[in-house]
Amino acid sequence: MRAPIPEPKPGDLIEIFRPFYRHWVIYIGDGYVVHLAPPSEVAGAGAASIMSALTDKALVKKELLYDVAGRDKYQVNNKHDDKYSPLPPSKIIQRAEELVGQEVLYKLTSENCEHFVNELRYGVARSDQVRDVIMAAGIAGVGLAAVGLIGVMFSRNKKQKQ
Repeated sequence: MRAPIPEPKPGDLIEIFRPFYRHWVIYIGDGYVVHLAPPSEVAGAGAASIMSALTDKALVKKELLYDVAGRDKYQVNNKHDDKYSPLPPSKIIQRAEELVGQEVLYKLTSENCEHFVNELRYGVARSDQVRDVIMAAGIAGVGLAAVGLIGVMFSRNKKQKQ
């Protein structure tokens, strides 16, 4: 039998494993989380959340973790606690509650759900998900350039031998 998921503590970051990306929320207690969602999203929409990547605005919502996660797995992931000091839980909750209901700017690369929750917990907006995608794209680009260069060198070498 699987070990039960530990109960999150107020101020914890929760990573929800959506089919193609990670959705991040912040736990504020009593089963509730605060997170960014596209203005039209219904709780637990899962894959519909991908639409958030196509909009430039998001709504700060307070919903039950159970509803937001839906059938997707999730885990507490305060992954930057070793780098940054978390703000006191009472301050995190206060800041999160003050934002509920507000429409905020949303950009996949600079103001996404991971930036939002890291800003609330640590006072630092960052997204490793975006950094990892940019690095992967850079590595793929370098790889393609190398393959192209090798191809050009081989074709020149063939012409010279003829």
